[in-house]
Formats: sequence, structure tokens, C-alpha cells
Amino acid sequence: MTELAVTDGLMQTDLPLPGRRQGKVRDIYEMTTTSGEEALLIIASDRISAFDVVMSNPVPQKGAVLTQVSKFWFDMIADKLGDQLDHHLISTDPADIPGLSDEQRESLKGRIMIGRKTKVAKVECIVRGYIAGSGWKEYQKSQTVCGLELPAGLKQCDKLPEPLYTPSTKADVGHDENITFEQSCEIVGEELGTKLRDLSLAIYTMARDYAAERGIIIADTKFEFGLPVEGDSSTPILIDEVLTMDSSRFWPMDDYEAGRDQASFDKQYVRNYLQELVDEGRWDKTPPGPTLPDEVVKNTFAKYAEAYRLLTGKEFLL
Repeated sequence: MTELAVTDGLMQTDLPLPGRRQGKVRDIYEMTTTSGEEALLIIASDRISAFDVVMSNPVPQKGAVLTQVSKFWFDMIADKLGDQLDHHLISTDPADIPGLSDEQRESLKGRIMIGRKTKVAKVECIVRGYIAGSGWKEYQKSQTVCGLELPAGLKQCDKLPEPLYTPSTKADVGHDENITFEQSCEIVGEELGTKLRDLSLAIYTMARDYAAERGIIIADTKFEFGLPVEGDSSTPILIDEVLTMDSSRFWPMDDYEAGRDQASFDKQYVRNYLQELVDEGRWDKTPPGPTLPDEVVKNTFAKYAEAYRLLTGKEFLL
């Protein structure tokens, strides 16, 4: 793997395309493909957020790693589950974006998804295979996770008897809230709600089994689905990023032990560093985010790149 240059990294984009909007990590534009299809250009920047705050400096190439992991999974889903669902990904090649300069296309290399426009389903589809995070906190209080009763005696980060589908609201403002499957059906309808549950469990199970053979535990993950803008409005399309280190908990299998927090292939180095700042009274979890030291940036990127290597069998090349 090439040495990471911590001073480089894509923090912002300003392209001559309409509909620009910006999330914590991604910039999104509207575009028309060369075949005339209305699409979204999704750019994974190198911004990194923690505690809902974007940090002041990037983790260079993080956006490219996430995009390449998503593409890897989209290809596998199309191969193994293509008879059950479709996905939004049209291309990851900047050459397919009209109206950009060569320099602009070069800056986007490896970090873009051109995706079909859809009507987004107003439910976040979460699957949990292990008991961690907010699920563990709830279980300690009530022996449930998102209202679903579980056996007594489970330990922190234990594998669940079977994967749980625990949807949440998809909030336009503020935080998503956990809801029951029945409540999700009230939002999107029983037929679509059932399809979203069954597809989410099928994708998770496939990915969990594949990753386990390569030394990664996928503890939980979230999916997003849309519906075709035209045509059959009952057929879900898998959209957004999928099974990345930002949308999932990835744990190294060789370090796994129930009963404690796990090491992870994500931004844990960032969280640990920031928590030290909070404990020392040097940051109060409000914007602007602190500047991350070079060591934290390099260690964070190394975790993302290692997950990519284990999943794909290839080194991530900058």
C-alpha cells in the first residue's frame, strides 16, 4: 500500500452540475447520463465525522476506500441475489459525467457512484447479528432489542440466535428513531415493509457468511432502499452505500471475544482521540471539529484499507 499523504484529501467539491447538496461525508449532484437517464452523482469525500460533528481535516482516500467497498458488494449482490433485487449503481467512472474538465474528473477518481434516481423509502433498514451499541444498552435494561425479546444471559457483543431486523425512521431533521416492524409497515405499507425486511436479512446473511470466511465479523449494518421513479412502484431498489465500514460494524474475527467492546475496522481511533479531548475538557462535542493529529489520520485509514484488503483480497492502492 502506498504511503498516505495526510496533507492531501478531498474536503469539498464545486462542480458545474445542478442540485448540489452536502451531507457529513458525501456531496450529491443531479446529472443526466450519456444515455439520457436522470441520475444522481454521489461523491464520497474524505471528510470524517464523529459525535455528529465533521472534523476540520480529512482522512485522505477514505472516500475512495468506502466507494470501492460499496462497488465490491454491489457486484456481489447482483451476482448472488440479482434475481431478488436490483440496485442503483450505474457507473463508478468519472468519464461518464458530462461537462467536467479532465482535472475535475481526476479529482473524483475512485470515489464516485452514479446512481439511478429513486423515490427513497422512508425507512432505514437495520440488521443486527450481534448485540452491541444501543442494542446492548437496551438489553441490559429490558432483555429486549428494539422491543424484540431475547434470551436471558447474553453478554456484550454476543452473537444473536438469529439476525434481527430492527428498522428505524429516516428523519429529515434530527436523529432516526427505532421502530417496530409493524410501525415500518404503517409508514411504507405492509407489502413493501415485508419486502424490505426480507431483502435486508437476505443481503446481511450473504455478506456475513462471505466476510466470516475472510476474517471479518459484520456485527450489524444498515441498508437504504428506493422505488423506481417510473414503472413498477412496488419493487425496491438498493441505494446509497452498502456494507461499508461507515454503515456497518466490522470486527476482526481473530480478536473477537464476547463480554467486552471489540476492536473495529472503522473510525474508532478518531472516537478514542476525541473522547480524550472531551474528558480533558478540550472539546465539547460541538462544531467545529478539532484537527486530527497525523497519527490518528494514518491509523484510521489503515483500518479502512485493511478491511478492504480482507474483503477483496487486494491491496488498496492510492
